[in-house]
Amino acid sequence: APLPDTSAAPAEQARRWEQASERMPNAAATTRPVEGAAAADVAPWIWGADADREYRLVRSFRGPVRAAMLVATCDNRMTLSINGTRVGSSDAWERPVRVDLTPHLRDGDNELVAEVGNAGGPSGFSCRLVLTAADGATTVIVSDASWTAREKASEGTTAPARVVAKAGDGPWGDVLAGRPGSAADVSPAFNVPEGFAVERLFVVPKEELGSWVSLTSDPRGRLIASDQGDKGLVRITPAAADGSTPTVVERIPVDLTGAQGLLWAFDALYVVCNGGPGSGLYRVTDSDGDDTLDRVEKLRAFDGGGEHGPHNVVLSPDGTRLFIVCGNHTKVPFGVTEDTPPQTMGGIRETQRRLTLGGDGASRLPACWDEDLLTPRMWDANGHAAGILAPGGYVVSTDPAGTSWEVWSGGYRNAYDMAFNADGELFVYDADMEWDFGTPWYRPTRVNHATSGSELGWRSGSGKWPAAYPDSLPALVDIGPGSPVGVAFGYGARFPAAYQRALYVCDWTFGTMYAIHLEPEGSTYRGRKEEFVSRTPLPLTDMTIGTDGAMYFAVGGRGGQGELYRVTYAGTEPTAPVDARSTTHADLRRLRHELEALHRRSPVPAAAVATALPALSHADRFIRYAARVALEHQPLASWQDAALAITEPRGRIAGAIAVSRQAEPTAQPAVLSALDTIDPASLDASGRLDLVRAYQLAMIRLGDPPSDAKRRIADRLGPLFPSNDDALDRELASLLAAVRAPGIVAKLAGMLAQPTASAGRTNLAPDEDALRALITRNAGYGGAVRASLEKRTDLLQMHYAYVLRTVHDADAWTDADRRAFFGWFPRAREWSGGNSYRKFLVAIENDGLAGLTENQKLALEATGVRAPWVPPPLPKPEGPGRKWTAEEVLALAERAGDAGLSRGRSFEHGKRSFAAARCVVCHRYGEDGGATGPDLTQAAGRFALKDLVEAIVEPSKVVSDQYRASVVQTADGRTVTGRLVAESPEKVTLVVDPEDATKVVEISRSQIEEITVSPTSLMPAGLLDQLNEREVLDLLAYTLSRNKPRDGRFRAD
Repeated sequence: APLPDTSAAPAEQARRWEQASERMPNAAATTRPVEGAAAADVAPWIWGADADREYRLVRSFRGPVRAAMLVATCDNRMTLSINGTRVGSSDAWERPVRVDLTPHLRDGDNELVAEVGNAGGPSGFSCRLVLTAADGATTVIVSDASWTAREKASEGTTAPARVVAKAGDGPWGDVLAGRPGSAADVSPAFNVPEGFAVERLFVVPKEELGSWVSLTSDPRGRLIASDQGDKGLVRITPAAADGSTPTVVERIPVDLTGAQGLLWAFDALYVVCNGGPGSGLYRVTDSDGDDTLDRVEKLRAFDGGGEHGPHNVVLSPDGTRLFIVCGNHTKVPFGVTEDTPPQTMGGIRETQRRLTLGGDGASRLPACWDEDLLTPRMWDANGHAAGILAPGGYVVSTDPAGTSWEVWSGGYRNAYDMAFNADGELFVYDADMEWDFGTPWYRPTRVNHATSGSELGWRSGSGKWPAAYPDSLPALVDIGPGSPVGVAFGYGARFPAAYQRALYVCDWTFGTMYAIHLEPEGSTYRGRKEEFVSRTPLPLTDMTIGTDGAMYFAVGGRGGQGELYRVTYAGTEPTAPVDARSTTHADLRRLRHELEALHRRSPVPAAAVATALPALSHADRFIRYAARVALEHQPLASWQDAALAITEPRGRIAGAIAVSRQAEPTAQPAVLSALDTIDPASLDASGRLDLVRAYQLAMIRLGDPPSDAKRRIADRLGPLFPSNDDALDRELASLLAAVRAPGIVAKLAGMLAQPTASAGRTNLAPDEDALRALITRNAGYGGAVRASLEKRTDLLQMHYAYVLRTVHDADAWTDADRRAFFGWFPRAREWSGGNSYRKFLVAIENDGLAGLTENQKLALEATGVRAPWVPPPLPKPEGPGRKWTAEEVLALAERAGDAGLSRGRSFEHGKRSFAAARCVVCHRYGEDGGATGPDLTQAAGRFALKDLVEAIVEPSKVVSDQYRASVVQTADGRTVTGRLVAESPEKVTLVVDPEDATKVVEISRSQIEEITVSPTSLMPAGLLDQLNEREVLDLLAYTLSRNKPRDGRFRAD
């Protein structure tokens, strides 16, 4: 993901810096192996004496040293400095910081300092520093007891650091895995194609100029860069190619900083600030012609900032408009009125989605965006982007004065940059969500062809659309895990022809710049990726082609050391400028452009409809999409009937989707009737998927169909499942479950018992071998990728479980289905994924449990399908207690204030009393507790205070049929008392210990003489008798709070 905002006004510092350029070695130059590599691999975790205190960890070493490469991480936070210069920081131990310390070294003593702090839980700092001498010999310094530690908050004595864990131990695993000193891990050499060379032009003085994350060129061939934080903007005159003049950096004297987008256009510098003086689009000009930018205008504020705020700005191909790409936490920059609310969690709507755009706003994406998820989603299990809805990230255009705004494309997660090609087509490099590794909804970082009105399908949490949805468009190229940053075409570069035409995209995480080679394919393109520049580490942030024909790129970001590099070509291939425009399939692109010109209300709707309707049946997916969007911009009455009457199946499907997205629910019968005429056998696999999606949208947008319509859908599409096509089976499962097709639960549950066709596949990247090589460039981040590859999820099974969690109809399930569903989770927990993977499994299982009766839950534990909850050591009551009666407890509650216990209680004390009285052993509350008694999380909705007190103090007074004990008399004279949890014609199963669901007795029917119901509850009386008055009151308040610590009962006033 892109870069965090730490902005403020730029500091008043020096105005000019100069540095000589330095030619960097190519990867052909090898690095001498590390002496004693096995020992060097060990980088223990260290800290001071107290895990909860902040420390200054120090390690010194002597120069001269030719190169020094550092990789470090800390749980929870660290700031790194070398010889007094801050070089990096982090608050995410999963992502080690990699820093080239070479520019900051001294010939004599050098001091490396890590200021570390912890926010609770385990604490530890781990690092590896590889030093390369002038002769190439390499030595390694690791975090160990040779470091010193001193508390930051005091001037106390310095002591040796304490080793708190060996490398690979603790909760961190092998986050620094990899062989230090290898070329892949620490080499300053670059990997570039033959004939290319890399120069380092400038090492950014961090304390003065920060870390550069955005670049552009001005008309005089100078570069302009911005710090991500509070150090402002600079203008850069690159060093002469022959080295005769140094690189000169000058501060631009304006109060702007935190820019993640820079563009010179219309004789001005346009700046997209992400934070800084306020997120927004700014225009900076030279007020008096002295070649100094000194006047700032804020053209439009953006509501959003930080990593997922507004990012880069580019000029439209015709030179008339600015295009800005924004992350998914950024609201569109004009007013949007919701005439009907969004379907936040997905599912079936009751009214059609309608939006009204503000006076200066427009959208090529039809203004009815919604979640459009038939299977209700789960938010990210760690809460990331929870509540963020469509359109997510987007591309918007505006005029040079920032007065009119139009959404061009939507459905992105967090694209940082984009570029137009010579054919006038826009390409956007979008981010993945690495916490989704191992889930069927993970989407790699990807390059998208962002056509007019395009929807790319990002939705929060588990809601991300598959690329095959016909109401969206697919990626041009899937890249894989990473963090997208700078993007540019090679136009103007003095490179060989293929590299002039290439699209360059930068990945911050794995230090790799790719050249994407495009070839026309229908009205769009296909792309082939090639690594162009890489090194470890190389935290790329942005790149641009200079007016001198060289490529310039910056590294830094997220507290890392900033540097500026130049790439030139000195090989033998011709570098004369080429015409990058393509004539291949130009007719198809022209047709799509004609349709895209109708992506607004036409003054002559009939003519627009006449153009768009035939194109709904076109063989090209992008043309069909453009035609549908064109129709949706025209009055519904002018095309609804005609769209549903198209005879060609693909055209009718596209027409039905358009009607479903625009019409009122009264149109649903006509939409379903139109779809019912299409024979699935006449379609190929992608056509069948389009048909299934059209049925989904007819339900999502137009309401829950009547039962006879659901039966028709089940009868027509049920025989297709399973199809042995993963994408189709995924959507069939969702649709058939939504219409409650007969037998669908048994089918899906049965498929959880053995591997599906998707077992062994990965959705992390299209080329697994290339991915395995790539992840060695960032061992910390790559570790999660590696684990996901080694213990990979059966993605189709996980989707089936995800669908089954929503089916709560008791009659749809058999006991065998439940055992298959809940028995899948222990196997799924053996697989690996991203940071949210295991929590997603918990959420799926919990949703499934919500559809069970208490007896069904207990049966799963009693039969060993689910492991029972095991209580931790329980606290003892404080006491002194007494023998409580129900009347005494109620009287106590009334004396405390009122019968509602409305104020002054303690949630934590109540939780403790709930455990001390052993309630938690049998009763689930929130995420904890046994299953032999009823779940009490929602007790406040089922019990008045009087009823709750009586149920606790006199448990046998009223016993629910669901929790009654059964007494079994056997032929051999035994009497077995317990809760009956399972019956079959052959045997019965009873849980005989209310505190342990695994203590069961199975009795053959042939041995049973009689089964009677016990009048006595399995819950023992007297559980409150060891509690004092305060403990009793806090327990009652806790039980009635629905597990909400901020419930009014816990307010002090």
